[in-house]
Amino acid sequence: MTRTLIVTPTYNERDNLERFVSEVRAAFPEAHILIVDDASPDGTGEIADAIAAKDANVRVMHRAGKQGLGTAYTQAFARGLQEGYDRFFEMDADLSHDVRYLKDFVRALDEGFDVIIGSRNIPGGGVEGWGVGRHVISKGGSLYSRSILGLGVKDLTSGYKAFTRRALEAIDLASVNSNGYSFQIEMTYRAILKGMRVKEVPIVFVDRRAGKSKMSRKIFAEAVGVVWKLRLDAMRGKM
Repeated sequence: MTRTLIVTPTYNERDNLERFVSEVRAAFPEAHILIVDDASPDGTGEIADAIAAKDANVRVMHRAGKQGLGTAYTQAFARGLQEGYDRFFEMDADLSHDVRYLKDFVRALDEGFDVIIGSRNIPGGGVEGWGVGRHVISKGGSLYSRSILGLGVKDLTSGYKAFTRRALEAIDLASVNSNGYSFQIEMTYRAILKGMRVKEVPIVFVDRRAGKSKMSRKIFAEAVGVVWKLRLDAMRGKM
């Protein structure tokens, strides 16, 4: 039996978490959910614990403070590898990642792909609820990264993704350095360099209904520099 782990990092998501877990459990009942909470001051961690106490398929990883998206995923994935999971999903808890696409991800994994990307930038994909600024940051960042790294992936910054165990082991989680916006770019780039098969499936991303976005110009600026470092490291054979 294929074991699946869905990881969702949280920071101040108390208004979204219960609905998120309920929808994921209904759409993918056999999957396990690991909530990684960075000591949310709004009590998200306590809500997560209450959910886990009632559902054996839900667990919580508590971290001491806000440590970033990248380390949340790499630590959770490393734990999942140790525990024998075969497939790993990334999902935001803010309800922007619609559970109806999970079946498309699973179908692509069953077809033999190693990395599945929920893409907003291919036919059938899109975004609802963003202003012009967010569109420019997202599409511009993805185009910029594709150009520097020489990749054909249309949506390098998507946070709705799935990986096989083989892909995560090839990527070498301990060597991943990015922690913000650029984390998604680095994970996909490393996977492609290791010969993993990547497939984009179309999704419509819906902007969060409650809470505050974690995106900022500082995070985007960090990604600009990281892309060049990734390219240089690859040229030097360090990846």
